[in-house]
Amino acid sequence: MVFTQVDKFSTKLSDKGDEKEGEQISHENVSEVIPELKEPPMYQVVLLNDDYTPMDYVVEILESFFSKSREEATKIMLAIHHDGKGICGQYRNEIAEMKVLQVNQHAKLNDHPLMAIMEQL
Repeated sequence: MVFTQVDKFSTKLSDKGDEKEGEQISHENVSEVIPELKEPPMYQVVLLNDDYTPMDYVVEILESFFSKSREEATKIMLAIHHDGKGICGQYRNEIAEMKVLQVNQHAKLNDHPLMAIMEQL
């Protein structure tokens, strides 16, 4: 059997290209389903205050891992110091996880108790 398109909404069936009209199948109620795409959730990476990590180390972390300028890094560091935490940036899940892991590993390797976490927005 060969399927040939007769018009936009029906398909003509015929045997091996035979010109006889075969059975007609109508697709009038068929509509294309387009899945609704949602934006993936965003997360913010947050540094938590502690009493032992030097302020200049926190600034260095912000410059290195979050591409902050010295001025931006200093403002965030002061927010961490005064408010107990500071927001380093907003990212998609995988990137936020990677940054948290990088900061926590770097702090541990340098014997600092600095901790980064991520919070869903």
